[in-house]
Amino acid sequence: MGLISDELYWLLEDVELYNILEIYCVHLHDPVKGTRWSPKRSLSEKIKAYPVPDIRCPIYDYFLCTEWMNNPAVRSALHIREGTIEKWKVCYSDNYVHDIRSSVPFHANLSVKGYPSLIYSGDHDAVIPFSSTQRWIRSLNYSIVDDWRPWYLNDQVAGYTRTYSNQMTFATIRGAGHTSQETKPDEGFAMFARWISNKPL
Repeated sequence: MGLISDELYWLLEDVELYNILEIYCVHLHDPVKGTRWSPKRSLSEKIKAYPVPDIRCPIYDYFLCTEWMNNPAVRSALHIREGTIEKWKVCYSDNYVHDIRSSVPFHANLSVKGYPSLIYSGDHDAVIPFSSTQRWIRSLNYSIVDDWRPWYLNDQVAGYTRTYSNQMTFATIRGAGHTSQETKPDEGFAMFARWISNKPL
């Protein structure tokens, strides 16, 4: 967890950090260390270490994808020639080599050139909480054009938004986790559709 103290990590050990309202699944833990997944293991290896996950668990989707994509009939239908592609694996970000330490300079450069941006966070994500996203935005020193206000979908608060100079919009999606469109697809689609159409949230 890096930045989280041991005590806080212990307090959150049985909470699904990617969406704090989801049920906690023991399948998301490393069976050897008794702690969350070791980044050294692939997601496919982690899934195979356990029986079929509870259908309510977020990892159940990964389990289904892995089983489906490796099914011989599916591979045949996709015209994957035998021996050309190994078993399909779900990507897990810690398997990548990171050679860019920060995207802030890239974002700032694009903003200066006049490109609009939409930055959003699910408000139930404890891995990259919206407060961390706000801190990143504050580091850019953009002035606030339109301060915090709720945005709506079907007469319900779908989240909160704020706009900044340099054509940057920040929004939260209420009730969403780390992958907002996965947990709140209607809200995610409405947010993006309005932004890409240059309409206010």
